[in-house]
Amino acid sequence: MIRVYLCLPPWFFGDVMDIHWIEPNWSAPPRVRALCTTRDGGVSTGPFAGLNLADHVGDEPSLVAQNRALLRERLVLPAEPHWLRQVHGRAVADVAENPRDCRADAIIAAGPREVCAVLTADCLPLLLCDEAGTRVAAVHAGWRGLAEGVIEATIARLAVPPREILCWLGPAIGPQVFEVGAEVRARFLAQGGEDTKAAFVPVAESESEWLANLYALARGRLHACGVDRVWGGGLCTYSDPERFFSYRRDKVTGRMASLIWIDPDAD
Repeated sequence: MIRVYLCLPPWFFGDVMDIHWIEPNWSAPPRVRALCTTRDGGVSTGPFAGLNLADHVGDEPSLVAQNRALLRERLVLPAEPHWLRQVHGRAVADVAENPRDCRADAIIAAGPREVCAVLTADCLPLLLCDEAGTRVAAVHAGWRGLAEGVIEATIARLAVPPREILCWLGPAIGPQVFEVGAEVRARFLAQGGEDTKAAFVPVAESESEWLANLYALARGRLHACGVDRVWGGGLCTYSDPERFFSYRRDKVTGRMASLIWIDPDAD
């Protein structure tokens, strides 16, 4: 039996190549490149339709590989992103020390052209850099990661004064729709913080169900660490099915990527 394999040119895919992404509106130095993908474009189908970049959610592996190749090509990435095996914890990987696909929920880089990446579909992605553009980090922070201290751990590993750190908050499930139980609220309240209580609003005056504001919780953690230059935090993944994957909304779904790297040629 003879098998024929076709090598199709990029134009064959038409709109598949027309992927869209969000670039942070922040004051990072020009050499720091940062963005967050949407679900627009890509070759995945069904509940993963669009640019699913996660290989652990049930999507066809070959389609995920094609989506990642499209991402590198369209964004002209300097290298393959350092993808993580995210576990909703506080472990921080360093591209100079840890292997690719290691178990961590944040990743840092101090050298050029190393692309840090996290995958999300409701959890909060944070992109950080120092004002000199010499160190960058990507953080995956759902409520578990926030409670575990992933933001604090990342800031510590960046090893620069917190006042020199800039942060952008990417798309996450919004405070109008993110319901959590009383045990989640109690865990955060036990950890203290002046703004923590205000980050939770009861659902119809319930004492067992609360609406949680991931953005407010993250800003409180950042402020407590001494990081006050924070942008973003206004996009809700749950409420925008055309642009974003959402695990809370769809259960079986894809993931977006938030990416950051240092481009010395951009100076």
